[in-house]
Amino acid sequence: MQIAHNCVIGEDTVISGQAGVAGSSTVGDDCILAGQVGIASHVNIGNKVILLAQSGVTKSLKPGYYFGTPAKELKSAHKLEAHLRNLPNYSDRIKELEKEIKELKEQLNKKL
Repeated sequence: MQIAHNCVIGEDTVISGQAGVAGSSTVGDDCILAGQVGIASHVNIGNKVILLAQSGVTKSLKPGYYFGTPAKELKSAHKLEAHLRNLPNYSDRIKELEKEIKELKEQLNKKL
């Protein structure tokens, strides 16, 4: 764990191994910083913030659960991760739809 200069860490806050808080940042009360969390300088983390492992914080956060780099609210992060895993399927489906549209346009132009 590394805590830089001018940092304020609130009461009952837990900071796990390999986490780091850059200079002049504030972490509120009752927070949890899981392993390998990084907080940029001059960031304010509110009370009751939970940062899941390997999250990177680049802006101030309000109470809640966060994950990812840059840290996002957990629900949003899970949705984004699911969409990223499905990008190849989305790409294939878009190609199929573009082909169908092209064929339909050609059929329509023949009738006109």
